Parts: sequence; structure tokens; C-alpha cells
Amino acid sequence: MAFSFLLLANVFVNAQDNSPYSRYGLGDLQPSSHIYNRGMGGISAGFSEPPSSGLSDPRNGKSYSNINFSNPASYSRFFAVKELSSKKLQYGRMLLDVGVNLTSHRLHEPNSTQTFTSTNAYFSYMQVGVPLKKNWGLVLGIRPLSTIGYRIDKNERLYDPNTGLQIDSAKTQFRGDGGSFLLNTGTGIAIKNFSLGVNFGYLFGKKNYDTRRVLLNDSISYSASNHQSRSNFGGIFFNAGMQYRIDLSPNKLRYLQLGAYGNIEHTFKTHNDYIRETWVLVPTDASELRLDSVYQENDVKGELVYPANFGAGFIIEQLPDVKQGGWLIGVDLSNTNWDNYRFNGQTEALKTNWQLRVGGQMRPRLKDTYKSLMAYRAGAFFGDDYVYINDQKLPVWGISGGISLPIANLKDASRRFRNQYSVINISAEYIRRGNNDNPINESLFRLSFGFTLSDLWFVKHKYE
Repeated sequence: MAFSFLLLANVFVNAQDNSPYSRYGLGDLQPSSHIYNRGMGGISAGFSEPPSSGLSDPRNGKSYSNINFSNPASYSRFFAVKELSSKKLQYGRMLLDVGVNLTSHRLHEPNSTQTFTSTNAYFSYMQVGVPLKKNWGLVLGIRPLSTIGYRIDKNERLYDPNTGLQIDSAKTQFRGDGGSFLLNTGTGIAIKNFSLGVNFGYLFGKKNYDTRRVLLNDSISYSASNHQSRSNFGGIFFNAGMQYRIDLSPNKLRYLQLGAYGNIEHTFKTHNDYIRETWVLVPTDASELRLDSVYQENDVKGELVYPANFGAGFIIEQLPDVKQGGWLIGVDLSNTNWDNYRFNGQTEALKTNWQLRVGGQMRPRLKDTYKSLMAYRAGAFFGDDYVYINDQKLPVWGISGGISLPIANLKDASRRFRNQYSVINISAEYIRRGNNDNPINESLFRLSFGFTLSDLWFVKHKYE
């Protein structure tokens, strides 16, 4: 089916993406990893906070704590120190992670010089991490999983399917908005080098679709039509993960960490409103006035089948010390069974997809300078998107880079690094979706800022 997408103009102040492919499934999937990890291509299965021996460790206050919500097993590795005389927590580092994204979205139709761009700024995640004990952590948070946002005009001539004679010209506008969110709590626990974690939460969202058609005739006046659906969905969601650390050096500065995570298939309840109506545009204020309600049905019950997902990977990390710098390399492979996706019993143009991610990080050796506290990251990923149009796959690939910028209190640096420690993580990603075999190519540049604020909690003061 070949037809041209004529996209409506978008301005920055509206902060709205215009993505035709967000019409399918749950929309455009949002990044499922921390901004720290996105700078390394999104690797996260085997990633967690590096090991530490406590406040006496020379790396304390010079590492980059964050909440890896992709794999809840990592929650077990939050910085925490227990009392020597008991197993109780003496002190631990509490984390607040907040992320925002700035995007520039470009659409291009093959064999056409016309392009369409939109810009957006939106919330990425907010997570709170609390060490409950040594090797046991808790996380609370919320983040978006997907977004739906498009406006498309289609100009065409209508023909009688029986006679082939022309009926009239028509302009059809397709609109969509919505998306999904996950409100979650999770916990992870470690026994020696093995970690296990689980996230529980409430997944909720909406899918709103409008199809508006106007017949263009200079002699006969037709009423415009509107086919509208409003859907809300929600339900309990959970996923789990595991990690295993293998020390590769006697001083434990080099290690291999394996990881895996995933969720089983879930079924959520949906509530749907359907409207079929005719309408007319009011010339005085450009509002839309309903003329006749042809059909309307409210609160129709249905089900959303959310597919199973699985990911696995590893990292190898060399931690920095006063003699040499540090480095990290990692690989992730993920698969989601979108063939089983259903919305109110209906299938869509979706197909099971996979993605491969590779990335790494470099860190200077430890010195008493600000530059030695910074970290530099790069990565890439490629695979298939979950949207399949006309049985044609939608290839996707991307490259990324990132940097960590600690917020140092230069007037009181020793106290700052002993107790409070905050970092700005920045990642830049270029993502390409589709090729000349697809009706629309998309390119996305995403600049993300993550703010990790931390402080030592549960400190027990002792007096002589």
C-alpha cells in the first residue's frame, strides 16, 4: 500500500513529537535504561555499582552511584557498610535519580526531498534507592515506557469499489496521543557474588485515536465524519533479574559480571469508549460542533496482552587506582515477543524483535584533580524495531556517547566526598529507524541529563 504521509507542522513550544509509527502497539518505546548506561549504548544486564570496602576505600566518593532499574538484581550492590559487632547497617548511601530528555525528531519519505522536524523535552525517570542492609537494597520510582503522538493528513480520491468510477476527493486526518507509564518498587539481595532482584509495580496508560474525514466537493456540502476511540489500561506488572560477579584479580579491582533480566507475559484490563459522529467547523472560533452521534458506546471492557521480554549480557571492568586508569566494556542482547501482543483481541503490525548493544567506559587514574573524577563513555546498538509495515521489517541502529560530571564542593572537598556526592550524567544518542524500503525514515537526536544526588544515611554517631 503506497501513499504519501503529509505531516502537520510542529513547533517547539508545543513540545510534541510527530511519529507515524507510534500508531502501532503501545507507541514509540522509551529508553529502558539509566542515562549513565545510555552513554554506553544502553548496556545494563550485567551492570551494577562496583564493589567497595567502605569509607577507607580510596575509590569511595570517586565512583558513580546510580540506580540500574533495568536489572533489579543491581539494587543489592548499593554502597552500605555494616557494623563489625553485628549484621546491622552502620551507614549507607541513599540515592535520588532524576532524568530528562531533549529530542530533535526528523522524518523523511524516500524519493522525496521534503522533511519534517519536531522538538521535544520530557521527563525520563525518577528513582529513589535505599540500602536496607549490606547487600540488600530497595527502590521506588516512576518512568514512561512508551509515547503515542502523531498527526497525519492524507489527500486522496475515492473510487467505487464495484464500478471503479470516481466518487469524490477526500482529506483524512489521523490523530493519536497517549502512552504508558510504570510506577514501580523493587528490591535486590546478594549472597556473596550472586544477586537476585525483582520489580513490582503498576503499569498504566492510554491510547487515543481519531480519524477525521472531509469530502471535498464544490457543489455538494457533506458533513465531516469522526471515528474516535479512547482507551485506558492498567494492571500489576513485575520483572526479575540476576547477576553473578567473578573476580579476575587478587585485589578485586578487575571483575567479570554476568546478568540476565526479563518479564513473563502479562494481561491488563482495558476500558474503551467508541464514538462515530458527524461534525462541522464553527467559523467564529474554529471549534468543532457535533451534528449527529451515529454510534457511541462507553466503558467497553477488554484486555491488553503485554509480551514477554528477556535480556542478558556481561561487563568486564577494571577499577581505577592511584597507579592506573579504569575501563569497562559490556555487551547486551535482548528479545521481546511482540508476536503475542493483543489489544482488545486484535493483532497489529508488530513482530518479535531483538537488539544487540555494545559499549564501554574509560576513567583516569585517581588523583586529587577534578578531571580524574570524570568518566567518558561510548556505545552502539542495532537490531529490528517491533513495528512491521506491509511485512517489511523496520531496522534500527544508534550510536551514543556520554560523560559524568561530579558536582564537587571545592571549598570543602574532603567533607563533600566523604558524605554527600552528586553527579550529572550526560548522554547524546543518534538513532536511525527505517530505510528506503520503508514508507518513512526516522532519525532522532536525543540529549539526556541525569542528576544523581546522594548522601550517607543511617550514620550512627559514637561518643567517647
